[in-house]
Amino acid sequence: MRPLTPDQLNPAILNVQYAVRGELAIKAEELREKLQDENHDLPFKKVISSNIGNPQQKGLDQPALTFTRQVAALMEYPPLAELVKGKWPQDVLDRAKELQEHIGSIGAYSHSKGVPFIRKSVAKFIEERDGFPSDPEDIFLTAGASAGVSLILNVLITPNVTGVLIPIPQYPLYTATLAQFSGTPLPYHLSEPEGWSTSLEEIKSAIAKAKKDGITPRALVVINPGNPTGAILDKKTMADVVRLCEEHSLVLLADEVYQANLHRPDTHPFHSFKQVVRELNSPIPLFSFHSISKGVKGECGRRGGYFECTNISDDVRALLYKMSSVNLCPPVSGQIGVDCLVRPPRPGEPSYELWKKETQTIHSALRHRTQLMAQRLNSLPGVSCVDSPGALYLYPKLELPDKAVEEAKRLGKSPDTLYALELLDATGICVVPGSGFGQKDGEHHYRLTCLCPGVEEYVSALESFHKKFVAKYGGL
Repeated sequence: MRPLTPDQLNPAILNVQYAVRGELAIKAEELREKLQDENHDLPFKKVISSNIGNPQQKGLDQPALTFTRQVAALMEYPPLAELVKGKWPQDVLDRAKELQEHIGSIGAYSHSKGVPFIRKSVAKFIEERDGFPSDPEDIFLTAGASAGVSLILNVLITPNVTGVLIPIPQYPLYTATLAQFSGTPLPYHLSEPEGWSTSLEEIKSAIAKAKKDGITPRALVVINPGNPTGAILDKKTMADVVRLCEEHSLVLLADEVYQANLHRPDTHPFHSFKQVVRELNSPIPLFSFHSISKGVKGECGRRGGYFECTNISDDVRALLYKMSSVNLCPPVSGQIGVDCLVRPPRPGEPSYELWKKETQTIHSALRHRTQLMAQRLNSLPGVSCVDSPGALYLYPKLELPDKAVEEAKRLGKSPDTLYALELLDATGICVVPGSGFGQKDGEHHYRLTCLCPGVEEYVSALESFHKKFVAKYGGL
């Protein structure tokens, strides 16, 4: 009997890389296990998972929104309604009863595109946000936004022929999924000196290079607000992107999962690409993604999200439905989370004041941490950091000593991976090296979340480590 070995597997799988859960995250788990031993010799008391936007993870401990959890609890165990009657807000009881009438048991499969009633609620949310109609038939509920991205890329890609334009730096989901389906990433660099702005000239250059190399550009990915950069596109740039897609017959994939994470909404507001496409009366095919994992909900483990199809033909939509049906349905618990996302308590309803207090507290904490961390990081020698107006991350740039670069080369690692590994060993703080997101040759970055409580202690540890690292390798 011949054993199963990697060389017998789909070769595309061997090319998949996902830095957010890569070498650093694996080592962090090993250190977390080592901390359980009372006789450990580690120089820290806990591992801080700053590598992933997972707000409710143990150690980050962002509180869940009460409204969402109460509705979810009643959906999990409907008899609970009798026990909490008069104790829980009436709008919670009413919402759960309404959902139960449309869903039945959450242990049953739903429609493959998601519960029709919830899709209608998503469409209404989009209409209120953008001021343009939304058809529930254009809504697909998914197991988080990632599942939707994977589905769309799968159907768009002809292996080894199709190219997809992706921003650099980018969320590694895109390069990993492209590798899985044998698509070709076509990188376009964001401008760090201009706050990680999107450059039309960069996109045009990437398109020209792809065509010269015999690759067919099929789609353009825009992450807005950005991950890992936190940059937010202005409306003029968005309109220019739409016109570019028209010119080159590109499908636009708008990753908008951080649309509620706005730290300076007065000066950096969010606009959806759906709104811009409709305002321009543009015919471009557009897929827009949203999720319950980000914003202030942070319900990552429920796996809930959706995408909306704009200017997508009935024939293509039918094929998307066919592919969705292969997986039967998205998790119903995640669909309930989507309902609570798009239908939060309204002013005057019993749950509203608590919901408002909880969401404002989370927004305020994220805003404070982001600004404080950017300020402190920028004060360090050899570090520059754009103060992100959105999302959950900072992406500081590092100037590293030559000896550190040489040591990384000797070890067969990127310089920012060496930095991140030593940071983890010294402080227990786990970040993601910039090499996992993409960066220009000779540059070094890392991504860290702004989710960590005790931000003063956390930033102080980053500062102390950086100074020691620079001194260890001979200074700048």
